[in-house]
Amino acid sequence: MNLKEVKIGETVTVVKLMGEGAIKRRIMDMGITKGVEVTVRKVAPLGDPIQVSVRGYELSIRKADAENIEVK
Repeated sequence: MNLKEVKIGETVTVVKLMGEGAIKRRIMDMGITKGVEVTVRKVAPLGDPIQVSVRGYELSIRKADAENIEVK
């Protein structure tokens, strides 16, 4: 399952980051790394972006980037 499929209010743990080079680096620079807990707070009306809570702060992430984050 990827982060894009998570329902509002659910908390999940990051299992793996997919993607190559700059995409993976950008996701890691935002604080989303393997083993971190992520809570989905809101989803925009058209589904993009997704607001999540990670490491004590709020973050908006694009759907395309959320597809590269495998969670459980």
